[in-house]
Amino acid sequence: MHVRGEHPRDRAQVRAVNEAAFRRPDEADLIEALRDEGAVLLSLVAEAGGQIRGHILFSRMTVETAHGSVAAVSLAPMAVLPGHQGQGIGSELVRRGLDRLRDQRESIVIVLGHEHYYPRFGFSSEKARSLSSPSPPEAYMALELSASALDGVQGTVRYAAAFGL
Repeated sequence: MHVRGEHPRDRAQVRAVNEAAFRRPDEADLIEALRDEGAVLLSLVAEAGGQIRGHILFSRMTVETAHGSVAAVSLAPMAVLPGHQGQGIGSELVRRGLDRLRDQRESIVIVLGHEHYYPRFGFSSEKARSLSSPSPPEAYMALELSASALDGVQGTVRYAAAFGL
């Protein structure tokens, strides 16, 4: 398996992976809307034998505080073809994505996801406690890519408009 940046020629396969993984078109439509909005920071695919088996997308978001906006990154969506789930593809996509975001000097990543999956990468609902969100607190998690990035950050999260939140 090879993890690489998404190319424009991958878009149909990326759409198919997301539709198959989520069993609906909503996430695939979100990806297209985020692209159209110019909010995509990083999009990676996991490929083997010429087939894209997994995809992860990171987009710009902010935390609105009393002192102004703080840049953050949303991890959403992440998808693996149903027949290839449980093989570490999603974990590798998350790890590689977080490494690239560190290289890009991003400092905060936020995810709404499974409370037993994302903590293995360092995400914590405790770190997100000072961030106001409409999401359930146990599934709403943050990760600091740089030490103390969330220290003193208290405010409301603002996703890209494509999320419709």
